[in-house]
Amino acid sequence: MPKNKMHKGFLKRIRISKTGKVRHRAAFHKHLSSHKSGKRLRQLRKDRYMAGPDAKRLEKMLFRRLRGRNQSRTALRRSPSPQQKAEMRAAKAAGND
Repeated sequence: MPKNKMHKGFLKRIRISKTGKVRHRAAFHKHLSSHKSGKRLRQLRKDRYMAGPDAKRLEKMLFRRLRGRNQSRTALRRSPSPQQKAEMRAAKAAGND
């Protein structure tokens, strides 16, 4: 059976953060900006996070599970700091001796 293909057009328009949130460009920013206020244009410059239900729909288009979509940020595993890595290496070296 052939593999499922990700939606390449959609992949070019989004970025997936390490926490599993989906970032995308805000609509209504490309043109016709003369009648929009400066405040509105500044806010449109920022990338937006996609809402949870939309991210769930996106998972079906990408054929992959987005990490941490339903988890709290504290539940996600964090990368160790350089100091913690050195301590782990030292502990592993002491255990091998």
